[in-house]
Amino acid sequence: MILTGLDRLLAEDRALVGRRYGLLVHGASVSAGLVPAHFALTAAGAESPALLFGPEHGLYGIEQDMVPSADQLDPWTGVRVASLYGDTESSLRADSSHFRDLDLLVIDLQDVGARYYTYAATAVWAAEVALLEGCEVWVLDRPNPIGGLAVEGNLRQEGFESFVGAFETPVRHGLTLGELMRLEGARRNWSDGLRVWTMHGWHRSMLWDETDRQWMPPSPNIPTPQTALVYPGLCLLEGTELSEGRGTTRPFELVGAPGVDGMRLANELNNRGLSGVRFVPTFFRPVFHKHEGEVCGGVEIKVTDPGSFEPCRCGVEVLFGFRRVAPAAFAWRERAYEFVSDRPAIDLLAGSSELREILESGEDPTAWCDSWASQEDRFRRECEPWLLYPRAVGS
Repeated sequence: MILTGLDRLLAEDRALVGRRYGLLVHGASVSAGLVPAHFALTAAGAESPALLFGPEHGLYGIEQDMVPSADQLDPWTGVRVASLYGDTESSLRADSSHFRDLDLLVIDLQDVGARYYTYAATAVWAAEVALLEGCEVWVLDRPNPIGGLAVEGNLRQEGFESFVGAFETPVRHGLTLGELMRLEGARRNWSDGLRVWTMHGWHRSMLWDETDRQWMPPSPNIPTPQTALVYPGLCLLEGTELSEGRGTTRPFELVGAPGVDGMRLANELNNRGLSGVRFVPTFFRPVFHKHEGEVCGGVEIKVTDPGSFEPCRCGVEVLFGFRRVAPAAFAWRERAYEFVSDRPAIDLLAGSSELREILESGEDPTAWCDSWASQEDRFRRECEPWLLYPRAVGS
């Protein structure tokens, strides 16, 4: 079994003795024995954390997307919980006062390997404030559930920074959270104070099912490792008024809208010849979120070969397919998205305006997807000094 950074810290029974620490965790922050991190650390002999931090969705993953969490007391321990996802953009960053009485910030968050997923931004931004306030930062590393070899997608361009595009990385970045924080630390000139507790037994080629770890959903709409695999592409639907399957048992695997002919859409997408995936025509009815209570026609995304599947290209092709087959059902999201109202949500997700402009023109997106290769190579070269787990020879 893989030992995570948390498991390794638990084995160092005196590592936290005498430390006044804050703990940034969520519902997936559990030990190999499935004990929540703050309980596991206390049981192993550490002091209780002086302060808990909750990311988007809250400390226990209660809230849906873009629903704020309030500061509160942990109902089980009575420890204060500071929310890092409130009802204003400023709430996304920790305040210097949070670290006034701390000497250490411990971060244990399960990421899913996609640029949009907000836990990495929360971790980096909290670490930045902690370091400025003289706190040491420990990151307890966890597997990238979609593997550490594949890198896919365009780099986010300048001017498209947001909570879902905090870093200049491809959409599928192929890093663990610890590696991503080392990279960002170098970019931000963090001179000292960051320590990553590495994993034992994890290799970059591993997908989640190869880790022998129980899957704990890191957020309400990533219920399975299979969801995490399609998420880097299908999250693009959040920039539209199409349903990305929220309000169903298969978010990001079901996509559609009222009035869409799922059979036509499936045929269109299957004829595009994408590797490692098939599109199955279907109907579904979301019980909340977009098109709540309405029957949606669309497709279910079934990954047949994870090794050859390209989720980012798949997401682009799904949008292109909807534009061709069901233009009347297709619309961009115009409402504010993650506290941003002056740029379209799809541009924030895509990291530029190129995808939107290509689709609006009716142009085939293949050439744009092919253009990612040079950006992916550049990113791999930049990351190499900060990797904690070596690539296999020739990868």
